This record gives sequence, structure tokens and C-alpha cells, in this order.
Amino acid sequence: MQDKKIVTQIGSLPFSDVEQAIEYSLRCGIPFLPELFPRGESMLNLIKMPGNLSCLERFKQAADGLGLVKVQCIGPASLIFAKYDRDKAIQNINNHVSKIMDGLNAKKVILFLDEPSLDQFDGDYNELWDPIFKNFDVIRGVHTCGEANWDKMLASNIEIVSFDASLYDITSGFGYMMARGAGKRIAWGIKKADDVKDFQKGDLVTPPCGLGKEPVDSCEATLENLKRIARDVSGQLE
Repeated sequence: MQDKKIVTQIGSLPFSDVEQAIEYSLRCGIPFLPELFPRGESMLNLIKMPGNLSCLERFKQAADGLGLVKVQCIGPASLIFAKYDRDKAIQNINNHVSKIMDGLNAKKVILFLDEPSLDQFDGDYNELWDPIFKNFDVIRGVHTCGEANWDKMLASNIEIVSFDASLYDITSGFGYMMARGAGKRIAWGIKKADDVKDFQKGDLVTPPCGLGKEPVDSCEATLENLKRIARDVSGQLE
């Protein structure tokens, strides 16, 4: 049987209506916490207001009792690149994620730390991410839409590596083989089926990035494309 828990998205949507965003999210195999940016916020601004998210309370209602959902928060490497002190960055993220998790009663939660500036950080990834993930009962994931040290990311203490597979191929090299052998899962950020190089059981498909800057009309096409590709790649596992 095909695994329907494959399709999810990164978070940001171009809608202006919360109910529309929630309805769209619930149509994914793994519903995700939407965020609506037309009112002018950015990820950097949101971290200054822990829990002040446009769809959070409605998402908690919709997610009550669901088997698996996905939430996200800006990651510490990106905050450090934005001139945050390391400890302050981690503290702010922990506060923000605490607000997200409080009252979220899905049976399992994937938490993605969103790290678009990961290529700007040369230090130990685990020293950044472990102080956050250790505080929450979540499936650990990190998403980057940009470049990264892929071997370090694949070797880190996370369960899901989410990346822009429409631009990067991380499947070559010993680090990838080792990570896959150890059970590392991939969230393939795709535009077309050929972007998925090595789909394995437990992997996900997503857009390469959030859709917040895309035309509203493109969201439906994106979702249908993801569902179609998910059917194809999961069928190959049978």
C-alpha cells in the first residue's frame, strides 16, 4: 500500500485568509503549520514575538487528534547570521517553539528548523540544533533552500534533511550513503519528478521553499504536482 504520509510543505503561503490556509494545509498528507506573510512580517520578525503566528491557534484546533503534523521555526544559524548572539538565538527559538507546541495535540509532530543561511555558518551544526530539539518531543528536521555543508548536515543529529532538490544533488558521496544506511530521511524539495534522485521509505516531498511569494493561483498546481509525484515515487517502492 502506498504511504499517503508523504506530501507536506514548508509553511509560508500567499493567502490572506486563515481558513483558506488551514483548508489547504489539511489537504496535504502531512498537514503543516501555515504562515501568512501579506501583513508584512518576515521570519526574523516573527521570532521577536513568540507564538504570534497568523494561523497557529486555528491550526492547533484543526490538528487535534491527527496522527502527524509538521511545524517550523527559523533556525539558530540564520539568526546568528542576522547578528544574534548564539545563546540569545537559541533562547528565542526555544521560547517560540514552546508557544507552538503548547496545546498542539497531534500524536506526532515534525519540527523543521528553517536555515536558509546555513552556508554562512562554519561551526558544529549539532551544537546549534541539539539545545533546541532536546526540549521537545518531535521528529527532528532541518530545512535549507540554499547551499550547506551537506556531509555535516547529513551526519548531524536530525532525522530529516529537507533541501532544494531542484537545485542541488546531495546523493553522491560517502556521507550520503552513510546517512542513508543509518536511517536518515530526506524531504525532497522538488519542482518536477526528476528532482527526486533516490526516494526511499520514510522520505517526503515538498516544494523547494515556502510559497509565500508565489501567486495564489500557483498553490493548487503545486499541491497537485506534489501529490502526483508522491504517488509515482511511493508506487516504485511496492
